Amino acid sequence: MHTITTTDALAEFCELAKAQPYVTIDTEFLRERTYWAKLCLIQLALPGADGLAVLVDPIAGPEMSLEPLYDLMRHEATVKVFHAARQDLEIFFVEGGVFPKPLFDTQVAAMVCGFGEQVGYETLVKKIAKADLDKTSRFTDWSRRPLTRAQSEYALADVTHLRVIYENLSAQLRKSGRIHWVEEELAALTEPATYIVTPEDAWMRVKTRTTSGRFLAVVKELARFREEHAQSRNIPRSRIYKDDALLELASTRPTTLEELGRARLLLRDGRKGDIADGILAAVKAGTEMRPDDMPKPDTSRDQLQVNPALADLLRVLLKAKSEESGVAAKLIAPTADLDAIAAGERDLPALRGWRAEVFGQDALRLCRGEIALSAVGQSVRVVRL
Repeated sequence: MHTITTTDALAEFCELAKAQPYVTIDTEFLRERTYWAKLCLIQLALPGADGLAVLVDPIAGPEMSLEPLYDLMRHEATVKVFHAARQDLEIFFVEGGVFPKPLFDTQVAAMVCGFGEQVGYETLVKKIAKADLDKTSRFTDWSRRPLTRAQSEYALADVTHLRVIYENLSAQLRKSGRIHWVEEELAALTEPATYIVTPEDAWMRVKTRTTSGRFLAVVKELARFREEHAQSRNIPRSRIYKDDALLELASTRPTTLEELGRARLLLRDGRKGDIADGILAAVKAGTEMRPDDMPKPDTSRDQLQVNPALADLLRVLLKAKSEESGVAAKLIAPTADLDAIAAGERDLPALRGWRAEVFGQDALRLCRGEIALSAVGQSVRVVRL
């Protein structure tokens, strides 16, 4: 069991990794009590069944700099392999301002290779690595020290089996010519905007069916205050108030502490002190917002004139293409995109990139009346007219 707690030891490992074609990486972190994820452990493994696998422990080595690891992330001769990388990438972007390059995500690759939507690591370990995972340490507190042997073994399994999975999936992708599909999907993961939540735009994450400009103005100001407060104090936004409480406040619009105290869904801490003051100020700002500055919801989809018969045909085509390609239908095109295509929309993900190859091009041909669909036994075939 190799545990790294010093900068020199981390630099030595990272130099070894730079000489390899790839390195597998995972992290353990806590986020229940903070806004930003608290990095507790980093696991890395080099290629080969006996390749060196290590735990990098920033808690046991608080003086250790992670700069050697960030330098490895920038080293383009070594592929950085993750499974379900989004949260790991957010940590490295927030902590070090770096994205791994080049990047490979086995969850994305597995979807492209026909394993279904958002396939779990445990499933791939069973199906590809032919092994079982000990799940007893999955929900342990990774910030406590010392780590138990069971915790360390569980953490290392997240990168040792990943080597076999990566080599298998990358071979499948080379054989099928779908590597560029994965690259398209991963592009969004290395966009800074994916991980930056600006208080000004926080309201867009609050789900509401109300389109009233005044209501949305108050929602915007309440969401802005909550995000600023959460970020500045590094606490979860739900600790301030949850979305249902936010929507209640936007509806009742309290103007005094007494009125605020009548809120049914607001937590106790929200009825006093800085949070209470912030809520009242946000409500006031929202109610006084000029009409030109009020948020304007995107109602374009609500106004679409959908051809229901064409939408049904597109669903049949999508099912046929999904079965033919072995790629989950929802990954190719969500139902909303099918309705939008049937209504004449053309600026859609389902009509671009690899999705156009699999489905989009024939979807447009179907809309133009250039192809028909024919049932043959249990399958559907495309017939050119």
